[in-house]
Amino acid sequence: MTGTPARRRHSPAVYRRRRLVLIITLLVIAGVIWLLIAQPWRGWGAESTGDDAKPQSQNTATSLPVPTSPQPNPTGTGTGAVEGAVVEGTSTPSATPGATPTAQPCVAGDIVVEPVTTQDSYTGDQSPQFLISLTNNGADCTLNVGTSAQSFTVTSGSDTWWRSTDCQSEPSDMIVLLGAGQTVTSAAPLTWDRTRSAVGTCDDPTRPRAPGGGSSYHLAVEIGGIASTQSKQFLLY
Repeated sequence: MTGTPARRRHSPAVYRRRRLVLIITLLVIAGVIWLLIAQPWRGWGAESTGDDAKPQSQNTATSLPVPTSPQPNPTGTGTGAVEGAVVEGTSTPSATPGATPTAQPCVAGDIVVEPVTTQDSYTGDQSPQFLISLTNNGADCTLNVGTSAQSFTVTSGSDTWWRSTDCQSEPSDMIVLLGAGQTVTSAAPLTWDRTRSAVGTCDDPTRPRAPGGGSSYHLAVEIGGIASTQSKQFLLY
């Protein structure tokens, strides 16, 4: 009688391969389950629009920079800078390179520009000091408030005595964001040495001096292409 042939036992290598295939299959199934639960692709879109990709907003104005200009030196040994030529609470000119404005340029009709003097009158040993006040009565907007966009003019009657732009040194741009209803002023006053200005006489120590004795003068200012609608009167003694 012929019996059933005995089953041939597989070699240990076959069992090892089978176990390896089973382990790999289980790992693949576990990976698929993790992908369905974690869904890591959800963060890819957020990463592409994260902080590095977001357009940077303009710096918000906190104060206005102050123009500098050489002053006549009585000794003839050089020039000096206008007093108070500093910038407080503002960034470097032109704000952040590559910044994208978060608002439209300011509309002249929404901006009120006013000249400001530190005193109503100045005695013979005092030099008048000037500032600019800027108020945004419209929506948030951007404006160039840099020293290149500022102008201070002193007149007496029809006679123009002094312009800050005649001897201004190293003017620069500064685009800032003006918030709705925001008012900003110069970081520090600009000083007038009470002499007549003209291009080409910036280093001349013999420039004519403005008469005192109660003489009346008017300050007008302009910033970002927007001029003050009224001048500010002050007296020299």
